[in-house]
Amino acid sequence: MADSIRDLFFGASRDLVEAVEPRRSFDDVVLPERTLHALNHALALVRKHDLIFRQWGLAERHNTGLGLAFHFAGPPGTGKTICAEALANTLDRRLLVVRYSELESRWVGQTAKHVTSVFRAAERQDAVLFFDEADAIAGRRFSSMQAAVEREANSVVNVLLHELETFPGVVIFATNLAANMDPAFERRIRTHILFEMPTAVERERIWQVQLHPRKTPLADDVDFRALAEAYPRSGGDIKNAVLKAAQIATTEPGPDTAKRIHQRHFVQGMEEVMAGTAVMGQSLFDEAPATAAGLMDAMSEGQEALRAELALLTERLDGLERRQEKRLQKLDERQEAAARTASETAEAVSAATRARLRATWLAAVAALVLALAAFLLPLIRSA
Repeated sequence: MADSIRDLFFGASRDLVEAVEPRRSFDDVVLPERTLHALNHALALVRKHDLIFRQWGLAERHNTGLGLAFHFAGPPGTGKTICAEALANTLDRRLLVVRYSELESRWVGQTAKHVTSVFRAAERQDAVLFFDEADAIAGRRFSSMQAAVEREANSVVNVLLHELETFPGVVIFATNLAANMDPAFERRIRTHILFEMPTAVERERIWQVQLHPRKTPLADDVDFRALAEAYPRSGGDIKNAVLKAAQIATTEPGPDTAKRIHQRHFVQGMEEVMAGTAVMGQSLFDEAPATAAGLMDAMSEGQEALRAELALLTERLDGLERRQEKRLQKLDERQEAAARTASETAEAVSAATRARLRATWLAAVAALVLALAAFLLPLIRSA
């Protein structure tokens, strides 16, 4: 975690959000009709926000939930981040992207303060607040809270939920793993929008919009329809395939002015993208490549095993602390007993010394009396 000692004493002086001046619009992204309709509905909610809460007086009846929180959920590369920027652009507002590397802190309670800070920053700037990969901070809360890290994670989620209730602006949560988010966000998020994988018709348009209509040199054999039907991939994968195809085309021999991007370049680019996906899905412990579901199951099992190990470690540490406390308590008792014994011994020695002094004094007085008697007795007899 990016953190420093300075944060403990002076608070966070670094940027917790990245301010983005939105440039892309909804024309830059190809979406399924249902997703596009949901986004238009979300925009209508923002535009009519003042009518609902100010002119119609609902703000006087409801002092919480006055903001607008949207949840963009779907597989990677389906346009969630672009749509967040496009929504901010349409509203003519800045986009504040939360930087998790700066948001998280090693100090207890500091991450929750950072969450509050990003909401205050968005409110001051009247900006759209964007949590990308939101399940990283809005994950399901722990029920046992056996370790300090679990208590801290629950505290952060609680603060985030509270800020959503009181924030008057627009917040967007984007996630590939919506099931990992805490169920409490379902009620506090006004609109949930599912970003689905594009159809063949939409994929054909996505292939086309990745290229410049005039400057990109295309060969006559390029067939975007065939590419769309052959590769049912996301928009993000298509973008990467187009960039790879352009790179491959530039490395072929010949003058640059005569080079063109051919169909084979697009095919090779997509094959490399798919090969990269297969590498990311590979497991060192399985003979066969792991499927996405298998990877998720393995990650879930690993998390559960890690939680169990942490719980066991916590119990052992607690046991060591209890045993140490008992040892210290016994040591204190022994020290107190030794102190009492020493005090009693000192008192006994002092009493014996006083007794010997009295005995010596009495013996001296008796000897003096006897000597005086022995001196006076003859005198008395002779008289």
